[in-house]
Amino acid sequence: MAQVKAHSLFTEFDINLFKAGKHFRLYEKFGSHIITVNGIEGTYFAVWAPSAKEVSVVGDFNFWTGGEHQLNVRWDSSGIWEGFIPYVGKGNLYKYKIVSHHHGVVTEKSDPYARRCEHPPSTASIVWEDNYSWKDTDWMKKRKKHNALNAPYSVYEVHLGSWKKKVEENRFMSYFELADELVAYVKDMNFTHVELMPIMEFPFDPSWGYQLTGYFAPTSRYGYPEEFKYLVDKLHQNDIGIILDWVPSHFPEDAHGLGFFDGSHLYEHPDKRKGYHQDWKSLIFNYERNEVRSFLISNAIFWLDQYHADGLRVDAVASMLFLDYSREDGEWEPNIYGGRENLAVVSFLKELNTEVYASFPDVQTIAEESTAFPMVSKPVDIGGLGFGMKWMMGWMHDTLEYFKKDPVYRKFHHNEITFSLAYAFTENFMLPLSHDEVVYGKNSILGRMPGDEWQRFANLRLLYGYMFTHPGTKLLFMGGEFGQYNEWDFQESLDWNLLEFIPHQNLKKYYKALNTFYKNTPALYQKPFEGEGFEWISYDDHENSVISYIRKGDNAEQNVIVICNLTPSLREDYCIGLPENRNIKEIFNSDSTEFGGSGVSNKNPVKPVKKSWNGKPYSTKVTLPPLSVIIFEFI
Repeated sequence: MAQVKAHSLFTEFDINLFKAGKHFRLYEKFGSHIITVNGIEGTYFAVWAPSAKEVSVVGDFNFWTGGEHQLNVRWDSSGIWEGFIPYVGKGNLYKYKIVSHHHGVVTEKSDPYARRCEHPPSTASIVWEDNYSWKDTDWMKKRKKHNALNAPYSVYEVHLGSWKKKVEENRFMSYFELADELVAYVKDMNFTHVELMPIMEFPFDPSWGYQLTGYFAPTSRYGYPEEFKYLVDKLHQNDIGIILDWVPSHFPEDAHGLGFFDGSHLYEHPDKRKGYHQDWKSLIFNYERNEVRSFLISNAIFWLDQYHADGLRVDAVASMLFLDYSREDGEWEPNIYGGRENLAVVSFLKELNTEVYASFPDVQTIAEESTAFPMVSKPVDIGGLGFGMKWMMGWMHDTLEYFKKDPVYRKFHHNEITFSLAYAFTENFMLPLSHDEVVYGKNSILGRMPGDEWQRFANLRLLYGYMFTHPGTKLLFMGGEFGQYNEWDFQESLDWNLLEFIPHQNLKKYYKALNTFYKNTPALYQKPFEGEGFEWISYDDHENSVISYIRKGDNAEQNVIVICNLTPSLREDYCIGLPENRNIKEIFNSDSTEFGGSGVSNKNPVKPVKKSWNGKPYSTKVTLPPLSVIIFEFI
């Protein structure tokens, strides 16, 4: 077997950037790369292991024997081991066998930069390259408009393994199959974007993908890397954006993963108060180490660059930001100013977002951040963390708490449904009804709704209508659009058989209509994060449990009026204030019979009178259907 040849893809500039934590394209250098040296094709390997005294590439080409193909350590104290192995090529399996300076510890690790991994539970890396030819040029040219902060965002959150299984064959759908069925479904339902729960390689199915070992490899559960590119491509060709869940907050302790990589705490923080998650039994990245920061930011850039992702939803940001996150007194150490903020994380997130938007100004980063940490979605140059959007966890919690109450008690909890508007414009908020809300005994969204079957579906239509007319962008977890009854189970397919029943058919039809109405109504999306895009008509009618408001876009002529009747009582001659002397006409009604409602509506345009009401100079009387959201336009 041919021996390792000295070769390097790194320049001195690369090394300096890496050491400084400023190299954000490390995937072009590290990992395995099929190249030709002196007329011989083979594979170049490079791995960071500064505490190693020996690093060998072991694989199916040398019977997994250590010492056969020892890499050369660079002379520049970078800790990088590298070399070219002739005749090793695409499809070969490999790992790094590392003998550490620390007590002679020996580890056998997957390649942190591998482009493809074996199907779990197998753990080897695979030498891989693809020459996928993208066909999404039109989308890439115009996606700045589709991904802008004043564009409609109705996001369908998907777990690829359980969206729709091939039940008769007891297997997952492949990327290719999803490119047909999922894309067609999302397009038909009029969603604007898909958000995928983590598709980077992960060893343990019950983690749902949130404990990664293959940061640069799409999971092999559903196919090859180029097949995942095909899925992305098909979404783009159908004018659907794709957001990827990204997990820079922690990683598992699996023997082949990043933990204790070279016999030292290389990727994880050595202090367990900063380096270990008690909740998830996982390791936390050392954000104070330059090379680790380069690794993570390079990984974010990789999915935007190589896989044409339109955004990254960054998982568990709160757990990163706070040193005392889920820790008791004595289990954490304050920062140098005596505070609880992890200053290294703050600077890391600012650097991440600065680099992402500099390189890809037509994408978005979205923070799953559950605290009141200030300025998460404000620009870095004014002191913010630089995210494009932030999940509105407070809205989600308050709204679901409110809606699960019997309507007879809602008047005593009116503040829960109006409070979100007190802080709605402090961040660029996305309203999430995500996978986290339909697991661990919380019930499905439909299962939370009170009343008989008709009322449960009416409540759910009302909830969705309220979400779509509330300021902010929208996200719904799969199954919610047709009224999944059971909690989500990652091992099972969604209950598509429910669509044999009329109430579920009607709800699906309703959500599609909401998506369509939202995309066609600029007042609902042009100013989603600005106070100028919203005006209360009435927020204090707790006795009737009714709220009403105006949503505004760039053109005042296109403003719409929204009224939510949060009880099953039919309210005729309900008076609302109007800001101007113009007739209004009902244009959307969640109580329509086509959606399974009772069919109560305002069939004719309604005229205002010169009588002050709700602090407005004019007023009019309308009919409010039971458990409904109705929307009017000015004519």
